[in-house]
Amino acid sequence: MSTSDRSILRLTGGDTESFLQGLITNDMTHLTDGLLYAAILTPQGKYLADFFLKRDGDAVLLDAYAAQAPALRQRLTMYKLRADVSIEQTDLHLHRGLGDAPEDGAEDPRTSALGWRAYRDVPQEDDTTEWTALYVVNQVPSAGLELDQNSFILEMGFERLNGVDFKKGCYVGQEVTARMKHKTKLRKGLALVGIDGDAPIGTPIQHNDKVIGTLLSHADDKALAYLRFDRASENMTAGDAKVRYPA
Repeated sequence: MSTSDRSILRLTGGDTESFLQGLITNDMTHLTDGLLYAAILTPQGKYLADFFLKRDGDAVLLDAYAAQAPALRQRLTMYKLRADVSIEQTDLHLHRGLGDAPEDGAEDPRTSALGWRAYRDVPQEDDTTEWTALYVVNQVPSAGLELDQNSFILEMGFERLNGVDFKKGCYVGQEVTARMKHKTKLRKGLALVGIDGDAPIGTPIQHNDKVIGTLLSHADDKALAYLRFDRASENMTAGDAKVRYPA
């Protein structure tokens, strides 16, 4: 979860904002407020990638998980057809920290507890912040850990993290996401649990000999888990570790 695992793309062209508006889960009109957090989904409403957007003059910067950036760029290129949009890789580096944002930075839109993000020409050095612990206690999922191709963003807390807008127009995967919001009660999703002992990420969580979830990122005696809420309890296990919900 270091700053070096991010890739910064630059989108330019007269159709950039309207192009993104028809694809992403958030509303591009909010980009004037600073950073915008959003995702792009499959037509079936499943997660493909999440990212931050930021104005950069007439361009838009897109801050994505580096491992997802090539496929994300390819998908955006596929969707743009004849739209006036160009997508290029930059040499910018993510910087982040806690407290008030510097002049070139903006508050993390998911939660103020995660401080600020900025994009600069040189790598960040000497960042000793315990980011994993902050992500865990604030129930913030990460690409490559909690978020994968089977994820539904509402189960992973995107509404709480300001990553989806239900008032904007259509986007890819919008119908499934809206139906989950308005017609169903979430029976499973991301949860903060307590953990006594140690178990690797991906360990099944069990209760009464039935698998009811998966253990994800953890820090000290807290962890993120993907859980069946109706079956979770204070007496669960993940391998040799004991797991509690609520934490």
